[in-house]
Amino acid sequence: MTGSELPHLLRVARGEILARPPVWMMRQAGRYMKVYRDLRDKYPSFRDRSENADLAIEISLQPWRAFQPDGVIMFSDILTPLPGIGIPFDIIESKGPIIDPPIRTQEQVDNLHPLDPDASLPFIRTILQTLRQEVGNQSTVLGFVGAPWTLAAYAVEGKSSKNYAVIKGMAFSAPDLLHSFLGKLADAIATYVCYQIECGAQVVQMFDSWAGELSPQDYEVFALPYHQQVVKAVKAKHPDTPLILYISGSAGVLERMGKSGVDIVSVDWTMDLAEARQRLGPAMKVQGNMDPGVLFGSKDFITERILDTVRKGGGQGHILNLGHGVLPGTPEENVEHFFTISKQVDQLLAVQA
Repeated sequence: MTGSELPHLLRVARGEILARPPVWMMRQAGRYMKVYRDLRDKYPSFRDRSENADLAIEISLQPWRAFQPDGVIMFSDILTPLPGIGIPFDIIESKGPIIDPPIRTQEQVDNLHPLDPDASLPFIRTILQTLRQEVGNQSTVLGFVGAPWTLAAYAVEGKSSKNYAVIKGMAFSAPDLLHSFLGKLADAIATYVCYQIECGAQVVQMFDSWAGELSPQDYEVFALPYHQQVVKAVKAKHPDTPLILYISGSAGVLERMGKSGVDIVSVDWTMDLAEARQRLGPAMKVQGNMDPGVLFGSKDFITERILDTVRKGGGQGHILNLGHGVLPGTPEENVEHFFTISKQVDQLLAVQA
């Protein structure tokens, strides 16, 4: 397949300079869409929706049918691979993930086993292969995974947390235990990323959602080495597949994210995108970074913010996205406007020039 036949997002992720940045949204399949809420009412278990291939495919394609984004990300959860290494979990709709018992001892870590995706995650192959068939070269199919620190935080805390006291307590009082756990998670995640690529994912995003809670010095000890471990293992097998790293609240560790080995750093909305590009250096591609709350504004306001973001993106090596996921309650017509304007942005900027 020649470069011009590849989908728009994949071409930019691999370094091509095109007339406009490709565009998709984190959490673009989800609660803001009525068709999703209707399906959720019929199938109330999140794991049923994400691990039943037919349902996950349908949910993944809902925003693509409605808005034609340049990226279609599979509907799943960052915790999905954990049972495959021996950590069961549940997701309660109003409470979030629950892991019981949480991981607190070396014996528990020692009892974990390597991930065999075909045995424990066979639905992933069906989901990704079908998405590739459905969208063809009209859009890029994205996979995603959780990063070791964030998965460890869920597993050690046993649930979502506001202060991360349990895992930080382990980090600072029993670091060898935590490092052994993080190393096993990194091995499993690398295996899972490779599996997603082999099943059809063209780009994979790694979410380290809770790493922004680490100080820069602790990020360098408990997050960055395991990003590097995952990326190194994946690139050894799939050197041409672009990898994205996203951390919420990442302003304090931005340059360190650039040392992870990924191809693209996804920037949240709490920092200026032009400043982020300057801090990361010219070789690093970026994704982001419009505040999801902007989508509650007027259409004119949304348009201006899109144009401002694209200007600050610098005209190359930029994937347009939100700085976090679409918020529940976001008007669907505003999401539609976001995608419509984003695909006309080169023309609009030319008029203003």
